[in-house]
Amino acid sequence: MFSKEESRKLREDFWISFGKSFPRKWILYDTKIKGFSFKFHFDTKEALVTLDLEDDLENRINYWEKLQSLKSILLNEFLPQAIFEEEYFLENGKEISRIYVSLDQKVSIHNKNTWQDVMVFFNEKMALFEDFFNEYRDFIEV
Repeated sequence: MFSKEESRKLREDFWISFGKSFPRKWILYDTKIKGFSFKFHFDTKEALVTLDLEDDLENRINYWEKLQSLKSILLNEFLPQAIFEEEYFLENGKEISRIYVSLDQKVSIHNKNTWQDVMVFFNEKMALFEDFFNEYRDFIEV
């Protein structure tokens, strides 16, 4: 087990290393769409790249319907392993809508031996998510 300080330091080291290994300005929260963001998630159990809809229910439904209409394109041309969850609950209990891809192997932010695989996964999958978003941004924003 790691102390809170050791865990914090490992997390910090991972993100610094990722930024140095794959220097790029990601879209993440800068989509210009309220409540529509891309995220990296890496903890002691899994690594995910997500597209989260966190706005009020009406806007979430609106964007979810647009994304559903693009589902076959996202799956066929960009991320065949993407999972769509209209009702996804975060650890804090908040309900959001989420599309995500997960790394299909046992990883942990506490295990430096898994970091390179996660970094490559993050770089590859987020780039594909961003390509999809940039291609269909006009349709999604309307």
